[in-house]
Amino acid sequence: MASPAPLKGAVGGLGRDGFVALLSKLIGESARLQNDPPAHRPQEDLVAQHVVDALRPVSTETGGGPLVVRKVSYAEGRSNVIVEYPGTVPGRVVSFVGMHMDVVPANPSEWDFDPFSLTFDSEDKDKLRGRGTTDCLGHVALVAQLMRRLGEVKPPLKHSVIAVFIANEENSSVAGIGVDGLVKDGLLDKLKTGPLFWIDTADKQPCIGTGGMIPWHLKATGKLFHSGLAHKAINSMEMNMEALKEIQKRFYTDFPPHEKEKVYKFATPSTMKPTKWSYPGGGLNQIPGECTISGDIRLTPFYSTLHVVEKLKGYVEDINERLETVLDTRGPVSKYVLPDENLRGRLEITFDGDVMNGVACNLESRGFKALCKATEEIVGHVEPYSITGSLPLIRELQDEGFDVQTAGYGLLKTYHAKNEYCLFSDMAQGFQVFVSIISQLEEEA
Repeated sequence: MASPAPLKGAVGGLGRDGFVALLSKLIGESARLQNDPPAHRPQEDLVAQHVVDALRPVSTETGGGPLVVRKVSYAEGRSNVIVEYPGTVPGRVVSFVGMHMDVVPANPSEWDFDPFSLTFDSEDKDKLRGRGTTDCLGHVALVAQLMRRLGEVKPPLKHSVIAVFIANEENSSVAGIGVDGLVKDGLLDKLKTGPLFWIDTADKQPCIGTGGMIPWHLKATGKLFHSGLAHKAINSMEMNMEALKEIQKRFYTDFPPHEKEKVYKFATPSTMKPTKWSYPGGGLNQIPGECTISGDIRLTPFYSTLHVVEKLKGYVEDINERLETVLDTRGPVSKYVLPDENLRGRLEITFDGDVMNGVACNLESRGFKALCKATEEIVGHVEPYSITGSLPLIRELQDEGFDVQTAGYGLLKTYHAKNEYCLFSDMAQGFQVFVSIISQLEEEA
């Protein structure tokens, strides 16, 4: 059995030419990978085919190598790809998952270069530019090159190494066609016996915690009237602002900073804040009869999203019953109840269907320890971090029994941003981190 040092020497580093050639093909498809229905419906099969073509020469299909390559589709043109380098010991596995083949939209008129082709910075050849270089086509190309190299070198490994390239990560309006479909069909069950590395974060450090996300809409219904006769109106804007203030106060009382947030190095605790305001329209001399404030809650993983939703419903129900005593008014004629007309203002809170749960990675798992050791070895330091940004799907994997760890080698500052780019040197370090992880696991008895 090959020892870690010979494995690293045999596999070597990330070859720039092969990586750039594959990434160029992937970025060249990115206009058709934008995921924002109904305007943009991605065709991940375009990327999946490039991955399959890159690995075919070292696959069992051609007899040129040991890689077992499988495309799995749950919708036309929207494939997932599962690639396995078979090990010699049943039940031993390490997997790299989450490299998604869709991207967020890009408006070429807002970019300094073409987002839909791979270009190079004339002053910095390390920069690889284009939509998806950081999130997440760069990782698709990176892990594909890792698997190709294993197929070429054919090192004798106890562990099977499995890569799962997925569809439909950037939008949750359509379910069951990405990793969720693969899990439902049991196609990833064998991954439960070893660490699973979700490769879709950034900045080369272990991301050990993410936030849950609850999109909410608070609608206030009052009474529309002439602004010169304010005593005959129920001002929905005033009522909604005061109601949100009261709801936020209760939220922060019930869901304060959690003691585990320091352990996981979260930059912020759970937050609830407004981000959008809407109303049907009207003149400046009309007190609006209804309006809606929308926003989101970012919840650290130590609280339940279901519990928060029920709490918020309870807050609103209580406020509705006690409008006169719970909410402050604004001025001598501001009011939310008109007794003479038997009319009360009313609040309603609703939630979008795409509620996501946060995740706290297992800091005692062999996967986490291997990732930290590899990061310190290759990058030079290890600084695990957590953010209340949300990653879809990984909490569900954790709940299904997978040992999920997360990492990524793009740049957080260019995530979903204009003028997206990654650095080849960062991706090259990611390649070495992956080889180090495999080597460490091979050392185990």
